[in-house]
Amino acid sequence: MMPAPFKKLHPHLKEMLESLDITTPTPFQIKSIPIIKSGANVFCTAAENSGKTTSLILTTLNKLKCEEVGTAPRSIVLVENNERAIELYETFLKYTRRSSLRVYLGNEKEHIDLLKSEIFEGIDVLIATPKIVNKLLLLEGLNTTQVKIFNIDDASFLTNTSDFTALMAITQSIQKCQFVIYSEKMNPTLKRLESYFMEYAKIVSV
Repeated sequence: MMPAPFKKLHPHLKEMLESLDITTPTPFQIKSIPIIKSGANVFCTAAENSGKTTSLILTTLNKLKCEEVGTAPRSIVLVENNERAIELYETFLKYTRRSSLRVYLGNEKEHIDLLKSEIFEGIDVLIATPKIVNKLLLLEGLNTTQVKIFNIDDASFLTNTSDFTALMAITQSIQKCQFVIYSEKMNPTLKRLESYFMEYAKIVSV
């Protein structure tokens, strides 16, 4: 019997957790997963190795019901740099095995026109830096009308002005969507987001 909050996840995710020998949720996952699943905007703060990445993946895939739908991305995950994008992409793939859901890496080392044409063929989750996502939007290579959940991984990098500016431009193109921000601690830059797209956001802190 899987413990809460894992037992209320999509059957595919429960199967994947078992195959990865992840049976016990961390204190952070116990607190954060139900709140994220409720659909609220959430600031998630916890120390390194507290299970933030696994929470991000589980709640995203659960929201998308672990299956492909349409061609436009239904989730965007912003990361600090290309190395982290690759790492997170590879971790996502462990959970999407034997499912139809399509995770796409917006690799900075590829030509932007290649990214555009591959995204156009259909993806469900886009993982990339703010710079790449913003560039795709400017070139009309990204349709954000279907985005349901927008995650920012380890958001301390937003203290960088160019990343923050890119984030502001990206979020203005998104109508109605859930935003979840993960970081080790709250900082003034993240607090500023409350007056943009994180109003009434819940805070989960461990």
